[in-house]
Amino acid sequence: MPLVRIDINQGRTPEQLQVLSQGVHAAIVAEYGIPVRDYFHILTEHPAGQIVAQDAGLGFERTPDVVMIQIFTQAGRSQLAKQSLFAAVAEKLAAVGVCGEDVFIGYVENTAGDWSFGFGQAQYVTGELGVPGT
Repeated sequence: MPLVRIDINQGRTPEQLQVLSQGVHAAIVAEYGIPVRDYFHILTEHPAGQIVAQDAGLGFERTPDVVMIQIFTQAGRSQLAKQSLFAAVAEKLAAVGVCGEDVFIGYVENTAGDWSFGFGQAQYVTGELGVPGT
């Protein structure tokens, strides 16, 4: 059950925003085998100058079309699985016109006890929801 935050510069249409979100979600579903309805995304548009994504020493520049993605999910997936997910996200976004250098992903792991799906309850801890992968 990943929670995904997508931050972008203003200027895309609502339809383009949905395509970006759906592309990231499709990659996660395909790579991690999560249920299609485990779809929790927050899309935030920023005015020019509020996203800074410079070269990290890899020798390329990003454009104003940069897509900053944070994926929050439970720990336990291999580094190979994560790399496969990163590649799948880049591939899905390339299919809708986002250049590879404009796909930036931060991956944050946590535990089952770090989630509440409502009512102030930790449903994985209480047993209301089964812990994925167990």
